[in-house]
Amino acid sequence: MSEGCFLLVPTPIGNLGDITHRAVEALQQADIIACEDTRHTSRLLAHLEISGKKLVSLHDHNEARRIPELLDAVGDGQTVAVVSDAGMPAVSDPGYRLIQACLEADAPFVVLPGPSAVLTALVGSGFPVHSFQFHGFLPVKKGKRLKAMTAGLEADGTTLFFESPHRILSTLEILAEHHPDARVCVARELTKKFETYHRGTAPELLAHFQSHPPKGEIVLLLTSAQT
Repeated sequence: MSEGCFLLVPTPIGNLGDITHRAVEALQQADIIACEDTRHTSRLLAHLEISGKKLVSLHDHNEARRIPELLDAVGDGQTVAVVSDAGMPAVSDPGYRLIQACLEADAPFVVLPGPSAVLTALVGSGFPVHSFQFHGFLPVKKGKRLKAMTAGLEADGTTLFFESPHRILSTLEILAEHHPDARVCVARELTKKFETYHRGTAPELLAHFQSHPPKGEIVLLLTSAQT
């Protein structure tokens, strides 16, 4: 029996042309594809003209139950590709618990490089790249949001967060009140048709988005550095 393996496969964050040759090959050779949303992944596979694959869901609500099943499949010699809806699995997406389980069970896995909203936003912002930190989605409660952003501004380099378009105005209001001089970048819809980068102070960006309500996925970048 051939040895099974997990393949963590990054998928495009917007532009479907960004998928790599290795990612396509991994999806083609997989016996099972574990995905955050089977409907979303089905559309990607249709675009890639890959058919006949067994899709199973793997998300925050079923990881504890699903992981033992996937470990058994790999133990039986099957190849299991793991994808999230966009970008690198396990980065603010399902996958971290699976990797921990692989390490505990000594199950083989390979991580493929590929699209990343974090690195794309970091480079495109023009903010310092020598040192940076990413903290996932900002907290919902305003007090915790302020605390997280303040800590980010006190750190060296650049701090990145994911933020909802429904909360970005509130977040910019918090920054404008407490850190009006901080440098801010709002990166929207990365790699998509209407990709935009807005750079300035929080009061400047707040004024812009009050007149132009934001839509789409957002990466918020903060830095106190002046160069």
